[in-house]
Amino acid sequence: MSNNNTHQAKQILLINGPNLNLLGIREPELYGNLNLKQIEDNLKIKAEKAKLYLTTKQSNSEGQIIDFIHEAFNNSFDGLIINAGAYTHTSIAIRDAISATKIPTIEVHISNIHKREEFRHKSLIASVCIGQISGFGIKSYELALVYFIEL
Repeated sequence: MSNNNTHQAKQILLINGPNLNLLGIREPELYGNLNLKQIEDNLKIKAEKAKLYLTTKQSNSEGQIIDFIHEAFNNSFDGLIINAGAYTHTSIAIRDAISATKIPTIEVHISNIHKREEFRHKSLIASVCIGQISGFGIKSYELALVYFIEL
């Protein structure tokens, strides 16, 4: 899904799923004190320095997240970083959208999902992603971004 113009900056889409709009308020001991806009702004600065174009989106709706993935495909985005939140463990539809579009995707989680409740240990989207980064706080997003910078 690469852009035809090799001089054009790579386009990466960051999707944040349900309840991530509450970052900074929701369980700061687990998720930190920065809000989603602060996290996105910091990532956009890092992306711009590396000559990447980062678009960010957030939705609490499964269907809208799928629409975001389809839009990224239709607009020939080069990569996708997704924190699907709780949909990670429940959404076959998001998994199928990632699989169908074949956009190189990295699954990200702020907390270590394997140290949490049993139901959070299984990711339905991991098998269609390049990889999964979890447990590094907001650095999880930065690590995913570094992959696309160095790609």
